[in-house]
Amino acid sequence: MAATGGPEVLELRDVERPEPIPTEVLVRVIAAGVNPVDWKTRQGGGFHDAVGDPPLILGWDIAGVVEEIDPDVTRFAPGDRVFGMPWFPRVAGGYAEYASSPARQLAHTPETLSDEQAGGLPLAGLTAWQALVDFAQVGEGTRILVHAAAGGVGHLAVQIAKTRGSYVIGTAREEKHDFLRELGVDEPIDYTAAPFEEAISDVDIVLDLVGGEEYGLRSLEVLREGGLWISIPVDVPAAVTVAAREQSKRAASFLVEPDYAGLESLAALVEQGKLTVAIDETFPLAQAAEAHRRLEDGRARGKIVLLP
Repeated sequence: MAATGGPEVLELRDVERPEPIPTEVLVRVIAAGVNPVDWKTRQGGGFHDAVGDPPLILGWDIAGVVEEIDPDVTRFAPGDRVFGMPWFPRVAGGYAEYASSPARQLAHTPETLSDEQAGGLPLAGLTAWQALVDFAQVGEGTRILVHAAAGGVGHLAVQIAKTRGSYVIGTAREEKHDFLRELGVDEPIDYTAAPFEEAISDVDIVLDLVGGEEYGLRSLEVLREGGLWISIPVDVPAAVTVAAREQSKRAASFLVEPDYAGLESLAALVEQGKLTVAIDETFPLAQAAEAHRRLEDGRARGKIVLLP
């Protein structure tokens, strides 16, 4: 990324191959996931304070093969297939042929997972896992509403919640409802047909992948007393904080972090046949700008992935 701005600022350039330092491995990247934080950072938002000013290499999701290891690393060996989300929210340089990563921010890629799927799983999968399992502690009978349930994080959150025994309601346009049912959604809601708050009630948790004051206030309406609204894309607006307190409900924002234990939990679900990574479209690395345009239009079903 040569500068902040539109997709056109993404340029393909030759750079020095990173050299792993102690506790790190060098990964030959075979697939790199594209996430909303990527294009937000490209525009100058996202985590600008953490990544710094351009030029820089975007991308946090990586899947590939261990090329080289520090002698002290014991988790992996050259030739191992791995996937992960290193360094987030600092620069990881995933949109490249090679990336370095702390060994404990990667996990072994399940045999049943393709490189493209592995490249799309880390950030979205960890976001869903950490928000629902570690933070919200969803379980048997939990009623959960997932906004944007067919998207990158959403389609994984649905499946994770189902493995925990939850009742899942998901919002998406009507043409995606068959996809939602395949994922396990118990109650698909077409948010374009009528206000979702008129169709849902008595929800324990709302995982909001849209965010903002309007969606936050509307989501509070469907929560039971003591229920939890989790905002993924943005911080909790002040008006939502006040309204939640007045209604005896909870509102919290959430930010994912690197976590090899979470990755291994996701890998276990994949191996058990309980988690599938849907790929909307793949693009060659040289067409990263087109991948960003596809993601920004807000209609992707599952993940978008770059292939070198």
